[in-house]
Amino acid sequence: MLSDLEIAQAADIQHIKQIARKIDISEDHLMYYGKHKAKLPLELIDEEKIKKAKLILVSAINPTPAGEGKTTVSIGLNEGLNKIGKKSLVVLREPSLGPVFGIKGGAAGGGYSQVIPMEDINLHFTGDFAAVEKANNLLSALIDNNLQNKQHNLNIDPRTIKWKRVMDMNDRALRHIIIGIGGTANGIPREDGFNITPASEVMAILCMSQNIEDLKTRLGNIFIGYTFDKKPIYARDLKAEGAMALLMKDAIKPNLVQTLEGNPAILHGGPFANIAQGTNTILATKMGLSLADYVVTEAGFGADLGAEKFMDIKCGYGNLKPDAIVLVATIRALRHHGGAKKDEYNTPSIEKVIKGFANLEKHMENCKKFGLTPVVALNHFPTDSAEELEYVITQCGKLGVKAVISYGFAKGGEGTQELAQAVCDIIEGGTNQFKPLYEWSLPVEDKINRIATEIYGADGVEYSSTARTQLKMIKELGYDALPVCMAKTQKSLSDKETAVGRPKGFIVNVREFEFAAGAGFIIPILGDMMRMPGLPAVPASEHMDIDLNGKITGLS
Repeated sequence: MLSDLEIAQAADIQHIKQIARKIDISEDHLMYYGKHKAKLPLELIDEEKIKKAKLILVSAINPTPAGEGKTTVSIGLNEGLNKIGKKSLVVLREPSLGPVFGIKGGAAGGGYSQVIPMEDINLHFTGDFAAVEKANNLLSALIDNNLQNKQHNLNIDPRTIKWKRVMDMNDRALRHIIIGIGGTANGIPREDGFNITPASEVMAILCMSQNIEDLKTRLGNIFIGYTFDKKPIYARDLKAEGAMALLMKDAIKPNLVQTLEGNPAILHGGPFANIAQGTNTILATKMGLSLADYVVTEAGFGADLGAEKFMDIKCGYGNLKPDAIVLVATIRALRHHGGAKKDEYNTPSIEKVIKGFANLEKHMENCKKFGLTPVVALNHFPTDSAEELEYVITQCGKLGVKAVISYGFAKGGEGTQELAQAVCDIIEGGTNQFKPLYEWSLPVEDKINRIATEIYGADGVEYSSTARTQLKMIKELGYDALPVCMAKTQKSLSDKETAVGRPKGFIVNVREFEFAAGAGFIIPILGDMMRMPGLPAVPASEHMDIDLNGKITGLS
């Protein structure tokens, strides 16, 4: 079979103005980035149309390291919805270069369920990540300049500065660094570090903002640290928010591209779901709901991360209400959760699937806590046995959940029509009534405990002494009524990545707290989570190349 890249390169790609016409957007509204990409003005968002459209969230079980194909299923489902006569749009996040050159690969879908131009989307795209990076690092430069400046010095205590620089690459050597060495002309020596761009607060702010004024307000609310006399300092104290917003004047506009089958698709924003909120921008989702009757969107990693944050954070700020949720599962992931080693993922084993089904069962239970009965999409692999597939479909049925095999990777929309119809059926049945898991007004500890016990299945929560001190600071600053964005491994329902399946009898450990005052959430950091990943022993970049004619190879 052709590779994802070869399929994308062979596609009959249309001019973006032709794609725009399909959702009644005139050429005058497009900001062109070449022939196949364009930005959309925020004036196209229509709150009245949003109320009538149907929002479909795609999430998943806890994945294997390579992922289970949420983006592929999301794109395939959108193709299937269009095939059965629905006016549907898929709204996704933009890929980060860290995973592209690391282990997971790109995020433009796969097989015959892709968004294109695949190379552009997986590389620099329209420059949104670069704009986020520059805005973030402008604030870093302003902070260090203020430390150096004797006339307009805000008296910031360098030891308390929480703000870090960012870059969109996996580079573990930059997690903890010393800056300002080399003499007095080179700044004030202090500890610093880098986060990866998708884990930055500026990316989170982009995804939470409703318009340019809201963007500026949120950027101004970024907490930096304290003065020597314990006064909190924010980005607005450095008068940074205007210039930061200026750098993001185009990045705030959603991006229009197309699927392999010529259907419109919107990509915008790109926060990770294990260390940030893991969903595309509120503006992109609202844009989709303004332009189509059905919108398919996805939330990163398993439903314990992306979906929980989508429903408890994004829906609250965006006044959004999902009408349906699709849980992506693969037979190979169920084998993994049943004890299969990496070299056994593609080996049929009904015993391992039976054991691993507990992970999917827990995620189905969790969806129902939000008032949503899921549809399970079994993303098909050639190594799936009929016995394994039939077992999962039957067991889901016993639990009142429809499970459908998705052939989107191999067949595109032709292979997802049954899935599309199952999603429409549950929406039209009217039984789903979305509700968040918790009220934001609850004490911070109660919100964390509810997520840990009800979503993860933990027996309780423990806090380090550092976390308790930081929690006290959060309350003193008045942020205790913000929602909670858990930073946790994506590999397990627990905070221990080796605990596969459905762990029981465990305690969640909050190591420390961060908070994103501008984005509007508190971040409990569980276990060994960090905000700058490293590359694997054999990075994906080793297999990538470009020839004299500009043809790219090895991108996935």
